[in-house]
Amino acid sequence: MNGSALNRRQLLQLLGIGAGSSAAALLSPLLEAHSSTAAKGGLPFKPVRAPFPLTNDGLGAAEQRRVYQMISVEDTLLVPEGYRAEVIAVWGDGLAAGRFGFNNDYLAFQSLPGDRALLSVNFEYISPQIWAAGYGEAVGTPLPLDALKQALASRGGSVDGASLAPDDPLRPLIEAVAQAAMADLGIGVLELEQASAGWRRIHGSRYERRIDGLTGFSQPERALRCSGPAAAVFRQGEPLGYRDGLGERIIGTFANCAGGNTPWGTVLSAEENFQSQVSEAVHADGSASSPAARPFRWDGTRLDGLGNPFGLAGNKYGWMVELDPREPNTAAVKHSLLGRFRHEAVAVVARPGEPLVVYSGCDRHGGHVYRFVSEGLVGDPADRTNSQLFGAGRLEVARFNADGSGSWIALEPSTLVQPQAPSHYERFGLSQPTLLPHSNRKLSGSEALQSDAEVQSYGSRFRTLGDLYPLGGTDSEAQQRQQGAILIDAHLAANAAGATACPRPEDTDIDPTNGDLLIAFTAAGRDGGGCSDPAIFRGPKGESLWPHGWVMRLSDGGSGRGSGFRWRMVALGGLPWEGGLGFSHPDNLAFDPDGNLWLVSDHPGGEGLDVFGNNSCWVLPRTGAWAGQALCFAIGPVESELCGPCFDSEFRTLFLAVQHPGEGHGVRQGKKVEGQSHSLVNRNGQRFEQLRWVPLGSNWPSGVPGRPPRPGVVAIRRLDGGRLMSG
Repeated sequence: MNGSALNRRQLLQLLGIGAGSSAAALLSPLLEAHSSTAAKGGLPFKPVRAPFPLTNDGLGAAEQRRVYQMISVEDTLLVPEGYRAEVIAVWGDGLAAGRFGFNNDYLAFQSLPGDRALLSVNFEYISPQIWAAGYGEAVGTPLPLDALKQALASRGGSVDGASLAPDDPLRPLIEAVAQAAMADLGIGVLELEQASAGWRRIHGSRYERRIDGLTGFSQPERALRCSGPAAAVFRQGEPLGYRDGLGERIIGTFANCAGGNTPWGTVLSAEENFQSQVSEAVHADGSASSPAARPFRWDGTRLDGLGNPFGLAGNKYGWMVELDPREPNTAAVKHSLLGRFRHEAVAVVARPGEPLVVYSGCDRHGGHVYRFVSEGLVGDPADRTNSQLFGAGRLEVARFNADGSGSWIALEPSTLVQPQAPSHYERFGLSQPTLLPHSNRKLSGSEALQSDAEVQSYGSRFRTLGDLYPLGGTDSEAQQRQQGAILIDAHLAANAAGATACPRPEDTDIDPTNGDLLIAFTAAGRDGGGCSDPAIFRGPKGESLWPHGWVMRLSDGGSGRGSGFRWRMVALGGLPWEGGLGFSHPDNLAFDPDGNLWLVSDHPGGEGLDVFGNNSCWVLPRTGAWAGQALCFAIGPVESELCGPCFDSEFRTLFLAVQHPGEGHGVRQGKKVEGQSHSLVNRNGQRFEQLRWVPLGSNWPSGVPGRPPRPGVVAIRRLDGGRLMSG
């Protein structure tokens, strides 16, 4: 079966190879082919060999069968011949008053005078197995992880830490672990210096900064701020739900995934899967659920509810955060008019004399694509006061039509409630309830409506979003609270307004040549929270659920003045013999100065996905003989994800974040490997079996067996110091 793990003898028998045959003899053609890939036909670099046949691998059908019949996966970062990758920083390195965090994601490069630059880094989440295994080495102090696990076992592995008595022996254990984990999340800024050999870090720079999950908790003056209508919700004195007593002040940031630069030099950092640490559900007035709704959990495999022991209010997370890397003493701001949802994308358009426009996506099955349009107009796009434009405007959500058209729907009180009916999905053989704000508006969260009749009854009761999120007064403050409640509950409000359910929109980027928006949709799957619309998102043979994703091009002019747009798919994930370009689960996108699109993948592995091997980085050339194809530029270490591709100003360096190496199997001990069998197809359509040896766990970047892996950031350059791509 494709992707199954077998022992060595079974695999050799499967391929018709005697147990005494030389594996090295079969592996040598792969290694030879990898090192001698010719830069012919105008290739801008020599692509890294993927673990399966590609249409552009330069091999004939017979060669593909020979080369790919047996391969051995490497626990390293593979880059093209003629390039090198150097580690810039890893988890545990000192940074400002804290440390370089865990699971680094988005990266933002900003030049400074004198061959110096700033690199902003997101730290997204904790991978419990490798975090626990490596914490002592990375940080230098032990954690009471085993003692806490044992103490929690009698309580089912989780507890409401905020309600524990002051003298409860669990309290200090929980606080120690939760504080340590929160210290590894958030955002960091470090300074780099360019030398002849490439970029190196400057330690102790005045620009160094660390905003973590608890920034402002013990030092109130360092708390984050909020702009826009949600601030009125945070100020209200008698909410329906939980009130943290902090007013507009916000403690820290976490779940920081994707992000983007603004033309005026600030960085936007997206809070994505915040629901793992605080409760996502809110009340009709936008107030939070009790912290008890997301208890603290540590059972050896899950570390959740980190906000619980500190009484964090869930409605203050899930935002887009803006910071100025050049101003380390200026508070970061969460902009509520960009909406609260599982952000993992942001793209900014700032043109003189036009509104500021910001696109974003909600990374969940059935998530949406959003557009913010400012009330004020941009003057000079490089003026730092443009940040004030985030404070007034409107948030819109996309509705896609099957004919390639679409429209933006404003999320405001007057917007009609017109959700998608369950029968729409039934036409495609799917049973998908409609998830909407709970009809009992005294309760927080959502309810799933199973039938069209239920949806129609719901629409009769709540005609507009204003009916779902009542005004609660007549003054301007009440109006702000009403709009703030809609923004805080943006995902469910968008469902109610009839926005199109999408297949995990993970990144957005602006095409520098024509201003179009490129959107990476990672995978069309489903879970209890939703499913993408199969009328819009279908596989190459009409599949309602396509697990390998797409890249879409959306054209709306970028001015924010009209409500219509056009869209079309421009790249399909999947195996070449299934119609795909060779990658699966497209994630972060980046355009280089020549207009080529760079893409990194984020497939989780497992049944049906192991064939893609380790996650990778691809280039989709804009012009030339290779336009319309995907060239593999890098392959990550075992069980890692490559994130946040960005370039230096001279296009001589690609910065990549290597996230969660070894997340599945943890620390690799010795040379332990797993055998896998995969059914592949060569360029003549002939199917053959592959034997693949895969390391069990990771030791990246040290490569030392038994040593825990560490997430880190790398800089990739050509050995000759030239531009990253020729031609």
